[in-house]
Amino acid sequence: MRPTPFCKCLMLAASVMLLGLSACTTQTVVDSSAAGASFTVTPQALAPATALEIHIAHINDHHSHLEADPDFEMGIDGITTRVDAGGFARLTTLFKASEHLPNLLKIHAGDAMTGTLYHTLYQGEADAALMNTVCFDVFEIGNHEFDEGDAGLRGFLDHLRKGKCRTAVLAANVEPAIGSALAPSAAHDYLQPYVLKRFGEVTVAIIGIEVRDKTMHSSRPLRSTLFHDEVDTAQKTIDVLRAQGIHHIVLVTHQGYEADKAMAARLGEVDVIIGGDSHSLLGDFSAIGIRATSGPYPSVVYNRDGERVCIGQAWEYAKAFGLMQIRFDDRGAVLGCSGTVTLPIGDDFRRKVGSGDFVAVDEATRKRIRERLQEQGAARVVAADPVAEAELARFAGRLAEMKRQKIGIARESLCLVRVPGESTNRSAGLSGCEDANTLARGSDIAQAVAEAYRQASRLADIALQNGGGIRTALPRGDVTYNTAYTVLPFNNVLFELRLSGRQIVEILEEAVGNYLDRGSSDGSHPYAAGLRWDLDLSQARGSRFTHIEVMRKGSDTWEALAPEQIYTVVTSDFLALGGDGYATLAEVHQTGQSVNTYLNYTQTFVYYLLAQGTVARPLRASYSHQKVVGRDGKALP
Repeated sequence: MRPTPFCKCLMLAASVMLLGLSACTTQTVVDSSAAGASFTVTPQALAPATALEIHIAHINDHHSHLEADPDFEMGIDGITTRVDAGGFARLTTLFKASEHLPNLLKIHAGDAMTGTLYHTLYQGEADAALMNTVCFDVFEIGNHEFDEGDAGLRGFLDHLRKGKCRTAVLAANVEPAIGSALAPSAAHDYLQPYVLKRFGEVTVAIIGIEVRDKTMHSSRPLRSTLFHDEVDTAQKTIDVLRAQGIHHIVLVTHQGYEADKAMAARLGEVDVIIGGDSHSLLGDFSAIGIRATSGPYPSVVYNRDGERVCIGQAWEYAKAFGLMQIRFDDRGAVLGCSGTVTLPIGDDFRRKVGSGDFVAVDEATRKRIRERLQEQGAARVVAADPVAEAELARFAGRLAEMKRQKIGIARESLCLVRVPGESTNRSAGLSGCEDANTLARGSDIAQAVAEAYRQASRLADIALQNGGGIRTALPRGDVTYNTAYTVLPFNNVLFELRLSGRQIVEILEEAVGNYLDRGSSDGSHPYAAGLRWDLDLSQARGSRFTHIEVMRKGSDTWEALAPEQIYTVVTSDFLALGGDGYATLAEVHQTGQSVNTYLNYTQTFVYYLLAQGTVARPLRASYSHQKVVGRDGKALP
């Protein structure tokens, strides 16, 4: 329990970074956009403070999404409206608009990297440059910071160290080996367990906690890098700080919203948790048509001492900005907290017209929409910060040139087919694909993409891809970044799911039944790596797939798929959420038996091409379709 009366906090070692800020006052910050719009960063007022008030501005999981989403959909007065939303430069504006708030902490709760071409091409350099337009006080590493291993993370952190910012990088439960990339000379060369901030006469400790199992098993850290239990590490670190008179504790975690709530209940003396990893949207956004949120903002739970803990998270992909206000009593216990999550947007509002296209609204409608948004407060028109815009432009300009760079060579054309035996040749005019639609093997490119997914996942026995998720064949010759992003143009990420053999068979039947029985799109037709079958399209549902075999991860032997055996399957979020009639995948996902890897599916294919150098059609024995009988009952060659 906390001491009474309140103990003055002690200063620790000189090597620990301290920041002195002014005493608490209530303040509203107003900023005006270039278009003349204003927005106000104002957490809801609490009862008068008796000891300390701090403000925390935070984001998480931007995943290299540096540009705005050009077609974000909102419901305004029940009307679907598209707008340019988010983008790191708008977040920078909001952080700068908050800088005059008393006792401010600027926090990034991890997963800065992996997700767009900016990461693929720049390996963290672009993300670091945009983050340095904010100058975060702390950055807690996420699991995807280890996607290129410890050396890749070190490269990103070296970029983050450039310039005037001195962002503390946290991970109390990560222990790199001395002499390794993250600890070339000493344990804390790159990663710190905590940092201290001095507010008047009070010291606040900010502790970083990384998700353990997901990082170890789904990313690529060195085997010598140790990951300790999240709760045990947090409590031990809190106890060390308490022994030195520090009783204001903020945890910055990257483990997910539900894990944050569960952790709070098991810890003593914790006050605030700012989190990431689960991409949770907290707050009420029903006024703009978003009803599926994870909880209130802030979420208030209780620690094992029975004292309040304030929890916050700010969604994903540079689309949201969290601002929390916390007040403490003179014992260091939380009196209360409040705040808002803001979705920063432009004012290029577009609505659907008779043709089905979205077109810009007239000026009178634009004004009414802005007024409604000002009243509701969930989304606000925010101008991009010019410094951040200039940094982004620097990388975007190079990006266009780099899209033309070669990433591999296709030794032969990888033909595009949706359903083996279909009447349309989607690869017509491409050398080597003249009769691709008539062959039992089906889509070469879908097979190659599935192989890329399976190689990218460290756990998956099977990779699953729908034929419609791939848009073009891969021509023979040089393959560029732009080619890869033409083959796979969507913004999908990969999910890992645990499925029984019986469920896998049902999924395959659903995929084909989507078009044979329901009359829906044949884009649902399944392709897989690590799984093969015979298919008879002339049979009734339940009898179409036979002789289904699997090659388990790490094995080179095909074996019969066992109905009760559990297998790990990697697939796109589109299918994992039930797209194209994959209802069983959606049911499994809804029970919580899925993990979002946040690996962009196009980026995964790019890595596959870079690793292979030269690609060709897979061996015939590896194709998912071994034997196929068409709808007419005739076997395909």
